[in-house]
Amino acid sequence: MKQTDRDAAESTGPLDAYIGYLTHERRSSPHTISAYRRDLEAFQASAEVDDWLTVRPHHVSQFLARLHARGRSPSTIGRALSSVRNFYAFLVRRGFTQTNPAAGITAPKKRKKLPKTLDIDNAAKLFDSNPESRLDRRDRAMIELFYGSGMRLAELVDLDLKDLDLVNGFATVTGKGNKTRVVPLGSHAIEAVQKWLDTRRGARASDPLFTGRGDNRISPRTVQARLKRLSMHNLGTDVLHPHLLRHSFASHLLESSGDVRAVQELLGHADISTTQIYTHLDFQHLAKVYDAAHPRAKQSRS
Repeated sequence: MKQTDRDAAESTGPLDAYIGYLTHERRSSPHTISAYRRDLEAFQASAEVDDWLTVRPHHVSQFLARLHARGRSPSTIGRALSSVRNFYAFLVRRGFTQTNPAAGITAPKKRKKLPKTLDIDNAAKLFDSNPESRLDRRDRAMIELFYGSGMRLAELVDLDLKDLDLVNGFATVTGKGNKTRVVPLGSHAIEAVQKWLDTRRGARASDPLFTGRGDNRISPRTVQARLKRLSMHNLGTDVLHPHLLRHSFASHLLESSGDVRAVQELLGHADISTTQIYTHLDFQHLAKVYDAAHPRAKQSRS
């Protein structure tokens, strides 16, 4: 340990030396410095040790446990642990001590916010009205695909006519990372898409499935706006958006089937690629799970 650091430790103590470092070397904001001091003083009071250099890992663990018992959030506990860990990392670098008692302690995982979903009754209300106009038919087809297959907004917008196999009830979508996957289409979705296509006589296979003005490919913003319009009309609220329908698809299918891997495959989640799920799951099995479980998939497959 340098003589100047030893002098700092003896004259001001490790905490004051650290605060001095944050103030003069790191030039941290007063708010950040105040937060560090508050966390570290709370830790010292909890650990009930007079000498910072006698702290051991169990003191840190007990401190976090007490914060948890007081109902502190995972983010608050994680911040307190970070304050203690950074403090002792400073002491190790400056030679005050050889070990960091917080180094091997893990912070509690932050609770992931569960995605909002529609309950099945509200989902059914989306399909109560009878589409009459050309745009209403288009909107019904879009919402059937969102809720009936779990497509992402970009995937639906990018669909071309050639990507559909309405006879066999499948669609090929291109997801994140330019990866393609096949999703089943329920009978309601097939019927809705067919009624929309009936308004587009002469459309070619290379044409976009959903169009806006001038038969150009529909924009994501238009899709979002049309869903909100339909939501206000059928549900009395404009909370509906494409990802809400995707979450509802996954939730309702999982509740009915209990087949997590099938739902992951149908959603095209990239985080399951390490398990090679795409190569190990048989698509016909996925189709059977879908047909048996999803409320708008009732149809027979040959």
